[in-house]
Amino acid sequence: MAEIVMPRLSDTMEEGTILRWIKRDGEHVSRGEELVEIETDKAAMVYESDQDGTLQLLAAEGDTLPVGQVIARVGGDEGEVASGGDGASAAGEPEPAGDREPSDGAGQDSEEALVESVVATGAPTTQSLVGGAARTATPGPGAPPDAGDSDGEGGRVKASPLARRIAHERGVDLARLAGSGPGGRIVKADVEAAAAGVAPTPAAAAGEPPAAVASPSGPSPGATREDPATAKGQTSTQELSRMQQTIARRMAESKATIPDFTLQSDVDMEACVALRTELKRISSQDAPTYNDMVVKACALALREHPRANGSYRDGVLQLHSRVNVGIAVAAQDALVVPTVFDADEKSLGEIAREARGLAARVRDGTITPPELGGGTFTVSNLGMYGIRSFSAIINPPQAAILSVGSVERRAVVREQELVARHTMTLSLVCDHRILYGADAAEFLARVRELLQTPASLTL
Repeated sequence: MAEIVMPRLSDTMEEGTILRWIKRDGEHVSRGEELVEIETDKAAMVYESDQDGTLQLLAAEGDTLPVGQVIARVGGDEGEVASGGDGASAAGEPEPAGDREPSDGAGQDSEEALVESVVATGAPTTQSLVGGAARTATPGPGAPPDAGDSDGEGGRVKASPLARRIAHERGVDLARLAGSGPGGRIVKADVEAAAAGVAPTPAAAAGEPPAAVASPSGPSPGATREDPATAKGQTSTQELSRMQQTIARRMAESKATIPDFTLQSDVDMEACVALRTELKRISSQDAPTYNDMVVKACALALREHPRANGSYRDGVLQLHSRVNVGIAVAAQDALVVPTVFDADEKSLGEIAREARGLAARVRDGTITPPELGGGTFTVSNLGMYGIRSFSAIINPPQAAILSVGSVERRAVVREQELVARHTMTLSLVCDHRILYGADAAEFLARVRELLQTPASLTL
């Protein structure tokens, strides 16, 4: 019987979440047939079966599993699936994912540690993982089921790790709660709301007297009787999506591990403004934006300064032969960076058309993982929001990221006279392990030079 494992769908993928099984348990699946929809750290995409036979599911929808973990098996026929000695029941049904014992000691991680490290480490919050995630070991034969982990059908209650911990501490039965989180998941607010009407805590039930609370004779003059627990009003908990978890983890790693420094330079954009005005007159739809010009200028400068196109990984400097520029795009509650591959070899018009297409696919959710990987440098632009300058966070393991501000008319001195010129501020944030001050300054100066003579960008 062949195994189907959680595939690696992007270069940074460590685990994936099963969003939807397209083929159902017991169905026949053919090679190349759409099998399952998987959410990665970058996008959701459909995975096709590489086997022929009858499908046996080993993971449920909503489960998050590490890359390489078995999610299903494919047998030669239905009889083989039903009778295989691989954990299936006598009726041919797969063992529920939430009731299996984790392998390789993965269950030793505590749920509490998982919750506290979710942002810093990117660990998943889903608790129905099969191996590689924190969960309580399944009771042995004859042990009473844990009501907090049962949904009445032998499955596991959908609840966040923090909700489980609070429910355990306050004696709340999760099986009796209706979740308000995504997909009916029980979250912290649900448990706290139910705790007000639950039986006393174990300490009180055992007859221990409650702790004495000092009752003040009255409020101090001018003081408010605000309860600290409710001073902020009603608080709701919003769980991070897998993409947001990954962004949080990578940004935290970047700030914690990369010794960065920032260089700034003002660019006279008069020539770029004139060029874009002329191109818009020729074709308003195909005219490149100022950001497209910046991407092209960076690509040409990266070809001349290979260290700025490099990466720092495992204590060594990697120099890449291809110049692939990532463009930061604001998606729904996330920041996504699609890649313009071989940007140094593409014309300004090609870059403009490709960048528009990538941004559109990011916003409508059809971007694919291959389009989000392989970047060697990143451009982040907030100029459209009126931001003059900012320092972005390096996307590891890249050497640098360029922050682009707004193009605006500023007072500058030209030939001993004060005049108004279209000006833009560029901020280059660099990894000091790869780029030193002089290297970074030369690269940024070349980008500025190309933008101030934009005819070179059209060649």
